[in-house]
Amino acid sequence: MPHRAIHARFVDTARELSPALSDAIAALGPVELTSRADLPFADYLCRAITGQQLSVKAAKTIWGRVEDSAGGTPLIEHFHYANTDLLRSCGLSGAKTKTVCAIAALARQGELKDDDLRAMSAAERTAHITAIWGVGQWTADMMNMFWFGEPDIWPDGDVAARKTLERLTSPRRKTVRTAARFAPHRSYLALYMWRHVDAKPA
Repeated sequence: MPHRAIHARFVDTARELSPALSDAIAALGPVELTSRADLPFADYLCRAITGQQLSVKAAKTIWGRVEDSAGGTPLIEHFHYANTDLLRSCGLSGAKTKTVCAIAALARQGELKDDDLRAMSAAERTAHITAIWGVGQWTADMMNMFWFGEPDIWPDGDVAARKTLERLTSPRRKTVRTAARFAPHRSYLALYMWRHVDAKPA
């Protein structure tokens, strides 16, 4: 479905739920879900883990140090438990170091091949990657949305998306239930909620 058609449907659906939600979506205009598959999935997942709970600037700085520390070695080879101290010196926490090493170990075993993961459903993929130590539901939702381009993911564990939807509808209504009204394009609902937060004056 074209982005403009999704936008029109969202405005109409939201109007049945809350004028505030409908107005917010209408004001933002159509949004686009773009895939960021510019890196192999395992590398992208490691970069995402590295940047979690950090500012964009801090995440970029630490990831730059990590890449420099590899000295040209493929990152999936570099993320190895033998390099724990080196990775920690780049600014990675102990937990993040353990996670990226676990991801890389699976990748070296052939368990995180891009094509194999693309062939899975979103639910199968989520189960596969959340089995990795340190990779949770929120991370799986972000990967499904932004690396695989899945159109129907509602990341209820994302505080910004959930709280914004609550404010625009009702804190007494479960956001999962509200989001279900926007299937099969719930990823776009999350995009609208994030855009709304960014658009609000400081």
